[in-house]
Amino acid sequence: MRAFYSDGFKLGMKVFDSGFNKESLFSAINEMHEIINELTDSISVFAKRQGINIDCKKGCYWCCHQPVFALDYELDYLKSFIKKNFTSEQEKDLIEKAKLKNTHLSKLRNEELLNSKFPCPLLENGACSAYEARPVACRIYLSTNLTSCQIFYNKPENENNFPALLDFPMKAGRMINEGFKAALKSNGINTEEFRIEEKLLD
Repeated sequence: MRAFYSDGFKLGMKVFDSGFNKESLFSAINEMHEIINELTDSISVFAKRQGINIDCKKGCYWCCHQPVFALDYELDYLKSFIKKNFTSEQEKDLIEKAKLKNTHLSKLRNEELLNSKFPCPLLENGACSAYEARPVACRIYLSTNLTSCQIFYNKPENENNFPALLDFPMKAGRMINEGFKAALKSNGINTEEFRIEEKLLD
């Protein structure tokens, strides 16, 4: 895990090599996302060789009803992607969905919030409408059992069930992001965590 943290820190430091600006930050975030993609692809291939199936695929969206937390720089990157790729009508629809989810979740606290089920504002026809720019939290969520995800969706209060997630990509992804965040902080850039819909409305 130290190696993943170190990789994230080095990547974060690259943001300041030629002076901090939005372009250098977003370029580094894109590079971080590519690292995560390569990692999860490799894990999926390895798992298949071991006879373990990764059930996550387009059209499977049980996890897209959970609250997703991400750091503000990732969500700024996401918002930039939306501005460039969505029509004004799509943006308007997205904001309405974000308002609905935020109204629903802002009343909840702690376990109630974590167990809540409400569609992500980016969910469109069973898939993520901003898939290329989705946060690290979405990229490292790999389930080996579809049924466990369905049960968690339908009965989130059941403490004996949780999606059968692979632990390694979740830890590795978090450490890369933690290293990236630490590099920003060491250069005077503080970060905060938000739910996706909160930042979309910011």
